[in-house]
This record gives sequence, structure tokens and C-alpha cells, in this order.
Amino acid sequence: MTESIYIIAGKDESLVGAKCQELLGHLLDPQQRMTALLSASGDEVSISDVLDELRTAPFLADKRVVVVKGADEFISKHRPILERYFEKPAPTGILVMTVSTWNANTKLAKKLPDVGKLIEIIQPKRATLPGLLTQYAAEKHKVKINRDAAEVLIELAGEELAQLYNEIDKLTLFARGEKTITLQHVESLIGHHRVYDAFEVIDAMVAGDTGQAVKRLRNMFEEDKDAEYSAVGAFAFHVRRMFQAKAMLEKRTNPGEIISRLRIWSNKDRFLAQIQRLSLPQIATLLDELAAIDYATKTGQAQAPVAIEQLVLKLAGTGAAPPRTRP
Repeated sequence: MTESIYIIAGKDESLVGAKCQELLGHLLDPQQRMTALLSASGDEVSISDVLDELRTAPFLADKRVVVVKGADEFISKHRPILERYFEKPAPTGILVMTVSTWNANTKLAKKLPDVGKLIEIIQPKRATLPGLLTQYAAEKHKVKINRDAAEVLIELAGEELAQLYNEIDKLTLFARGEKTITLQHVESLIGHHRVYDAFEVIDAMVAGDTGQAVKRLRNMFEEDKDAEYSAVGAFAFHVRRMFQAKAMLEKRTNPGEIISRLRIWSNKDRFLAQIQRLSLPQIATLLDELAAIDYATKTGQAQAPVAIEQLVLKLAGTGAAPPRTRP
């Protein structure tokens, strides 16, 4: 059954956009979009244009579809008018609005079930992501991805599903016809560049060179458009290896064995020098700080570039991360 109104709600713009395109595929044939579809951003279209389009008889189609993207402010601004429209929608018009949030306590939300449908886009839980990546790789590209490769990819690229799918697309091309995406592929294409950037920032930070640490961090975000989604993961990936290496070193493990077991790709001597300058509690503090940043960015309380730069400024001047205090 085709509804008169659809609300697509979700925080991930990529997933929301993909669902919107999927819905349009069900509502209109491709050849009908030229004459029966209006798609506009909520901050660029007027309420009168939207309603006029919905109430205009369709041409060469049985319905006319209007999509308002990013409609949170549009809805707030025109709520009384939309409430009246929800009471009596146009018989041949279909309104689709995408929003980041949809408050169930509003009049619009209470009217929606009578005339339309709410489609909620929920970010999958972390534990389900490797399986989703395996499924996507198989269905979209007819390739496999190793479990360890999927886990490291998530760690480096973040947990946004659309971004991870994009990384799978790039890895498939990088693998050049191979039937399996391996950990080596992930490390070579994604890990080397981003973890190297994180390494350079941390190297300057533990040396107490605040200016150089901030400069390298800003370059990281300027040169890599995906860094905002993956930077925290790249830093955490490197610091976790620092923690493992320091623990092994304190157990008198041979440095060569540490380098081999932790798969340190480059800058081996500088990596060992980093962990020599920091204590295990200091590295643990850095991990705690990164975990807090990860939570803040995922809950919308902070932006990765700002939060990481604040961490760098906080710790760089000390020449090392301060020791963690315990109650």
C-alpha cells in the first residue's frame, strides 16, 4: 500500500539518503522522475512550493512525489501548516521528508499513522558490523572479507555503516580481482596512511612539540576527507599497540619480537622510542581520553577534529600523557 506521507528519520545522512532513494524506486519509475518528482533541501524550498506541487495533477504518472531533504527546520518553521496538511493530504501527491530526529510526542507524529509511515534508520550495533560487511562484500562485489580484516577496518574507519561500505568498495578495487579482502589489504590501503598520521601526531605530542603536533593533526583532517569518521579509530589503534608493546617490554620481551608480533609497518625505531618515553599508566590515560572522545563524537556531544586537537593541546605541553589517577 502506498502512503500519502513518508518520514525517514535517522542520524546517518548516508543511510537516510540511501533509504530515500530506495523508496523513490518503489514510488516512481525512472522515466517518471522528470515530470513527477520534486526533490529539494528543506532550507531551499518554500512551504507554498511544496504544497502547490503536491496538489498539482500528475503528468504522465499516477502520482506526484515531493521530497524535502534535511527537513528538521522546515518542519519546525511550518508546523501549523503541515498539521493541517496531514489532516487532508493531496489525493495524488506523496510527501517524503527526511529528518535527523522525529519526536513521537508532537501533533504531527500522532497524525502520521493515519496518513503515512515513519521509516526509522537505526545504526547497527558494533557486534553486528563484521557480519554486515561480509554480507555486503559478497552481495555487491562477490568477494569475501576475512573476520580479522573486517574488525581492523571497523577500528580504523569507524562504525558508520555507509562509510564502511564505501571502504569495502575501495578495497575491492584495490584487491584487483582477488576473491578475498585480507588484513593485508586493509593495512595497506587504509591503515598505513591513517595510522601513520596518528603516529606522527603522537610522536610530536610526546616530544612536547605542541605546534608540530597540532600542525600535523590539522593536515590530517585537511588532506583526508574521511578522517573525521576514522581519526579516533586510527589514534586508538596506534595507542593500543603502544600499550601492548609497553606491557611486553616490561616483561622483557625482545624488541624485535614486539615489532614482529604487533605488525609494526614502518618507523620501527621511532615506535620503540615512543613507548620508552611513556609509562604504562600514561598510555592507559591516553586510551581513556580517546574512549571518552569516541563516545562524545558518537553521541553528538563533540566533533572529532576539535576534540582530538583539545587532547593534543592538553597533553603535548607535558612532553607525555600525564599518569592516570585511580580512586
